[in-house]
Amino acid sequence: MGESVHDEMVAVPAGRVTLSDRRTERSWAVEVGSFWMSAFPVTQAWYAEVTGECPSSARGDRLPVEGVSWWDAIRFCNALSVREGLTPSYEVRPGDGEARWDTTADGYRLPTEAEWEHACRAGSTGPRYGPLDEIAWYRGNADDRIHPVGGKQPNAWGLYDMLGNTWDWCWDLYDAEVYGTYRVLRGGGWSDEHWSCRASVRRRSHPTFRIDDVGFRVARSVPGAVRTMRA
Repeated sequence: MGESVHDEMVAVPAGRVTLSDRRTERSWAVEVGSFWMSAFPVTQAWYAEVTGECPSSARGDRLPVEGVSWWDAIRFCNALSVREGLTPSYEVRPGDGEARWDTTADGYRLPTEAEWEHACRAGSTGPRYGPLDEIAWYRGNADDRIHPVGGKQPNAWGLYDMLGNTWDWCWDLYDAEVYGTYRVLRGGGWSDEHWSCRASVRRRSHPTFRIDDVGFRVARSVPGAVRTMRA
């Protein structure tokens, strides 16, 4: 792990995950192709290095970047892709309130929520991939503040802070028919009660929303892997 930039990517194997929504009492199975995901949430140091911006309320290189909208997150993905000589994943048209994902691109992107839950579970089947106090910063142990990434135990695939600390933006629309452009958030945050820090919990927010417990992590497609997405 570097001194300030946590840009390690973890290979996530293909698999099948069943998503569920308590509001609608609906569940659906998704086949997930193999992909890469950042081992840590995007840190303030990494975000500043790529964008030159420091939007977070609390300051610290190793803290997850927060106070970032869904639009901010996909712009970061594109900027990071260009920086590393990769094809940007998104065509961004904020004036139209739209972004198009080029699924053939090799650049960075947000995970789909199926990818996120599959990666979070790391082969486990319970509500969490380990005892909550050992894997997550949440209301019960966070002392009312955000914490540096990597301070808790990772899951079986080497992914840290999948639960707690900050919520992660995902690519997907939450429910276009009911909530329009609202996007999916996953994972729970440092100020949330224990019941929000579970692998299956879904939250929604407008893509322009910024708050001090919402950040993101990045993914990349594996060449040739079958992509499954909604929205």
